[in-house]
Amino acid sequence: MIIETSAGRIRLAANLKWMYTELPFEQRFDAAAASGFTGVEFASPYDLPAERIRRLLDQAGLEQALINTPAGPKGSPTAMGAAYVPGASEEFRAGVRSALEYATTLGAPVVHVMAGLRPQDVDPELAFATYVANIGWAAAQARGSGVRVVLEAINKRDQPTYGLRTMETAAAVAEAVDAATVGVLFDVYHAQVDRGNVIERFESLLPWIGHIQIADNPGRGEPGTGEIAYDRVLARIAASDYSGWIGCEYGPVAGTEEGLAWTERITA
Repeated sequence: MIIETSAGRIRLAANLKWMYTELPFEQRFDAAAASGFTGVEFASPYDLPAERIRRLLDQAGLEQALINTPAGPKGSPTAMGAAYVPGASEEFRAGVRSALEYATTLGAPVVHVMAGLRPQDVDPELAFATYVANIGWAAAQARGSGVRVVLEAINKRDQPTYGLRTMETAAAVAEAVDAATVGVLFDVYHAQVDRGNVIERFESLLPWIGHIQIADNPGRGEPGTGEIAYDRVLARIAASDYSGWIGCEYGPVAGTEEGLAWTERITA
């Protein structure tokens, strides 16, 4: 969905994990296209063969904006990713390989490499060193493929033990490893919950930002249901050099279609 604002153009991608949940997953592609979306994202494509998802995208006339690396089994140390977990390097590398294979088939330009939870019985410096080394390995695999790796920090209220603690740390890791291949996933919801100053932080992190996601706070609903000044935030994004997708990673408060009225309120 392309939105023209007074400040410029933005591209919105429907997150099919969060939106159109009243429909079976495979029907959400056509529903998103019918709403005017031209791109979609979702964390985990791995329950379906990549070729099947590719057909669903093509039939609906959609682009795949982003996928995540695989998560481990629920309740396991790698349930939210393996990059931060010492001793899980084989699982991590297998997941990165799988993600890059899917991304290539789907034409996804961005793969979010999930950090995972900080192990409570491991030295924090060892865990962070493991993370940086793993991201370096992932960058080497992605380099030259046309896929950019992005790193996301989750706010400490929702996930107090998530490994990657701040977007600024994500930018520092990207810079240290390979900023051309590794970037930051700038999630406006997490940024606002973490410590606010959303526009200021967006501007300072812009050189490293490889993908953006949005949701309001509190409630993680669509823009306009919380306290974030999305008219200003999206206007600043539109006026910037960022030209990638903005993923709508929110849970519609009153239904997906009804919730899309927010897109009309921000148009010029």
